Amino acid sequence: MIVLSSDSISKSFGPEPVLANVSFDIRQGERVGLVGPNGTGKTTLLNILSGQLDADGGEVFRPASVRLGYLTQQAKFPAGSTVVEAARAAIAHLADLSVESERLAKQIGQASEATEREALEARFDVIQEQLAHQDAYHLDHRIERVLHGVGFDDESFGQSVDHLSGGQQNRLMLARLLLAGPELMILDEPSNHLDIEATTWLEDFLVNSKQTLIVVSHDRYFLDKVTDRTLELFRGTAVSYRGNFSAYWKQKAERVEFEKRTYENQQTEIAKLEDFIRRNHHGQKHAQAEDRRRKLERIVPVDLPREILAPRIRFPEVERSGDIVLRAESISKAFDRTLFRKLSIDILRGERWGIMGSNGTGKTTLLKCLLEESSLDEGQVTLGTGVKIGYFDQLLDNLGHDQPAVEIVRPPEKEFNEQQRRDLLASFGITGDMAFQPIHQLSGGEKNRVALARLAARDANLMVLDEPTNHLDLWARDALEAAIRAFEGTVLFVSHDRFFLNRVADHLIVLEDGGFRIVHGNYDIYQRLVQSDAAIEKSANSQKSEAVDKTNESRKSKPRRKRQFPYRKVEDIEQDIQEQEAEVEQLHTQLLDPEVLRDGRRVKEVQDQIENKKTQLEKLYAHWEEASELN
Repeated sequence: MIVLSSDSISKSFGPEPVLANVSFDIRQGERVGLVGPNGTGKTTLLNILSGQLDADGGEVFRPASVRLGYLTQQAKFPAGSTVVEAARAAIAHLADLSVESERLAKQIGQASEATEREALEARFDVIQEQLAHQDAYHLDHRIERVLHGVGFDDESFGQSVDHLSGGQQNRLMLARLLLAGPELMILDEPSNHLDIEATTWLEDFLVNSKQTLIVVSHDRYFLDKVTDRTLELFRGTAVSYRGNFSAYWKQKAERVEFEKRTYENQQTEIAKLEDFIRRNHHGQKHAQAEDRRRKLERIVPVDLPREILAPRIRFPEVERSGDIVLRAESISKAFDRTLFRKLSIDILRGERWGIMGSNGTGKTTLLKCLLEESSLDEGQVTLGTGVKIGYFDQLLDNLGHDQPAVEIVRPPEKEFNEQQRRDLLASFGITGDMAFQPIHQLSGGEKNRVALARLAARDANLMVLDEPTNHLDLWARDALEAAIRAFEGTVLFVSHDRFFLNRVADHLIVLEDGGFRIVHGNYDIYQRLVQSDAAIEKSANSQKSEAVDKTNESRKSKPRRKRQFPYRKVEDIEQDIQEQEAEVEQLHTQLLDPEVLRDGRRVKEVQDQIENKKTQLEKLYAHWEEASELN
């Protein structure tokens, strides 16, 4: 079933069309990612599809039975209500159906005529089906689950919506849409204002939902997990690709390569024909030249490849620093609560360290502490020999408001003429007149690129980046990642972009509720560790549960047994079990270390240690079982 159809949609805001004959169909159950460079009209298209903006030409078709919900970037909800009241208002129609269901049940019981009763029962069955389909029998639980999922805690449920921050308002709008559960959801940057934990919850929610989705997002990890089809909007038209973002990216590269070869082969053929005609038009081969001319006229020109060009981002060669670029020794920081405590790291030359964590865990604070721009409660930070720092601020506050980009990138300590500066800006996608516009006239993505270009002009051998992918489109992010991987210096950065963390980081500092975890790897490695933790905990709980079951059964059916182990308190044995399980986890972590994996002897040693620990754990479980029964 087609739930939405776009037929030859066009829209212009000036001499050049933003959309030109955009046509596609969306079928029930599809989850479609809409991608394209910044400024290609993605939000314009969403506004037309949702009926908030009229097209200049073409039509949008949607069956009357398909309810549409649109998550925009501007929050709207009942003024004066609390968070939970605003959330509940999104499913008021379900509450109305519940009331009607109760009324119909009463009327059915009182109906005296068969025809009247049949009509009431038919309506009652329809309502029951709707209530069951939308899980309307557990509304309070649904509201609580969704609000928690998008990042609201219990204390915020009673907070007035008028006092919410902009990010909280957007999260509440997302919660309301998810609760309403329309058959077709259009989402414009749904993970904006969500931390990684909330984004992961949203991904799982959408994957398990039955709704049809059209989603615009710069979060490639999100697109990979949620979408199963990709629409590329470029040069005013849309082209469909099978699969998620990564599948699209691969197909796109293959298609562009094919289109290039086709175009180049045709141009070569045309050049040969034109050359033959020019040389033989009046000669002995005149007839053959005329035949070539007719053949040339029949050629249908192949369009230029539909190639989206990424900026040529690069960072210059830099002077070599000492082997240890930055050392943090037992550093701690707290405000109203502890952010991190006793954190010690050595960042070595050439390494790329990422800092990640949920909102409010202190990522930017840690970054500034490592730069010694924020005071520590304890511990110290030492920079290595020859380290030159370049800093990218996510707020872009250090860019001059009225200065043009060509002046902003001028480094203070070296000669850098205007042409060099323009060339540098061009490599970051700031070309032509944009280089001379006041910075406040540029878009967020353009300002970001100017800030990165200025960083490149500093020749820093330690680049410190706070959310460098903000405002960048998918192609600029890919180019930035490649440039950072090619950079010969050292990189320290904060990011919530999991795709970026995967492609760039070789070490992570993960802030977790006042604690931290050091990961020798990227985001995928971190995820494996988290899954390993969960598996170990589940295994331990299962073994303990089995031990308890066996103990209870033995107490019922067997005489009291004699001790095989020395007397110990149950609590002390449990502490030993936890310590042994933690050591098993650390050993498993070592097996993820590339250096260990390259050494077969070392791998065997670690595996033997794991087996020894498991043997000790089995004895501890038996001891715990005995103590639980006999103490």
